[in-house]
Amino acid sequence: MATPLSGNLGPAGPPGAATRAALLWLAAALAGLLAALATLGFHWLIGVIEYGATGWSGGLVAAAMALPPWRRVLVAAAGALAAGLALYGGQRWAARGSAGMVHIDYIEAAREGIVVLNDRTTVVRSLSALLSVSTGASIGREGPMVQLAAWFASWVARIFPLPPEQRSAILVCGIAAGIGSAYHAPIAGVVFVLELALGFLARQAVVPVLIAAATSSALIYWWVEPRPLYTMPPVQLVATNLGMAIVEGVICGGFGWLLLKMLEYSRSAFGRIKSQPLRLGSGGVLVGLLSVAVPQVWGNGYSVVSQVLLGDSAWQWVALVLVAKVAATMMSAGSGAIGGVFTPTLFVGATTGYLLSHLVGMADPALAGDPRAMAVVGMAAVLAAVTHAPLMAIVMVLEMTNQFQLTIAVMFACAAAYAISTHFGARPLYGNPIEGHA
Repeated sequence: MATPLSGNLGPAGPPGAATRAALLWLAAALAGLLAALATLGFHWLIGVIEYGATGWSGGLVAAAMALPPWRRVLVAAAGALAAGLALYGGQRWAARGSAGMVHIDYIEAAREGIVVLNDRTTVVRSLSALLSVSTGASIGREGPMVQLAAWFASWVARIFPLPPEQRSAILVCGIAAGIGSAYHAPIAGVVFVLELALGFLARQAVVPVLIAAATSSALIYWWVEPRPLYTMPPVQLVATNLGMAIVEGVICGGFGWLLLKMLEYSRSAFGRIKSQPLRLGSGGVLVGLLSVAVPQVWGNGYSVVSQVLLGDSAWQWVALVLVAKVAATMMSAGSGAIGGVFTPTLFVGATTGYLLSHLVGMADPALAGDPRAMAVVGMAAVLAAVTHAPLMAIVMVLEMTNQFQLTIAVMFACAAAYAISTHFGARPLYGNPIEGHA
């Protein structure tokens, strides 16, 4: 069966093949540049709206903790309602776009070899996401960043004079570059598209995807800061970590499966509210009310994970925030707020691993290992469970934390988590790429 990226992109081949390859590589670099700009621009806009809504800047959790409880509820509710109104009001305008631009989801577009995304729908959904993630919704900001990176890449693909199969490779480059720049993980961006977007090793796409991911990540390192996304001291891998990693993988696999089922139930429950603005607004009200007691539920969970990875958090506090964060994510994502659950998933994994290490340590400190190491392992394990993409989970978490000495433990945990999650048949976050090509 022919794949969307079939075709000879190497210098050998019919006349003009070398020129087309050079153009493709140039387009890949441009897609990487635009992905970095999309990441930085969206991040800047979040800061602008966050400051306008709260009077604070520097992080949603810090803003929530600085606000009085009544204002947390007001900001979260108003932001969610505004996001719902933007989504509802923009749908008719988006529907008047070109008839061929019907693909919204960049993952599905990449799997089907589609280049043209719906421009108006992307704008509307990005605006709605911006309003949600800037006002405390418990969802990830990185998903919209990758969406914008893919959209910019789709325009590069439309402009460059290349054959259809090579243009489809440019869209894939945008996705990889978006992942690489948003998470400071260029290799994970490459693995993401090869494991999730395509479902197979597309030989012809490897070079341009590597160029795009490397370009976007290099620019982020140059423009922002040359460090991993999560900064933590090196942790040691000891023999007991391997056994703990397998146990943790089993637990995280079950937890990941449960998260997917809870998300399905939450979407079904909120779906009973027919008005889209009221549906998103109700989710915002619930998150705001929850933030009265636990302000750490605001945002994607990055600041809490960073604190947990430093290893000085009380396990009782971590347990409380974990329960509250899961509930808040179900409320935000279930109500239909546009944003990712990728980073909240990392939050769940980090806190689960940290808690497990402390609980085991109460019984036998020799078996527990370093809680920070178990937090890293948990991040990868839960991510593998909810995405059904263990290779991507392994690479991404090791890149984001720079703890490559934990590779073996992370591999064991991801294998166990993936086996448990897939055994019970939960649908992963991004669907099944193999089925997409069947």
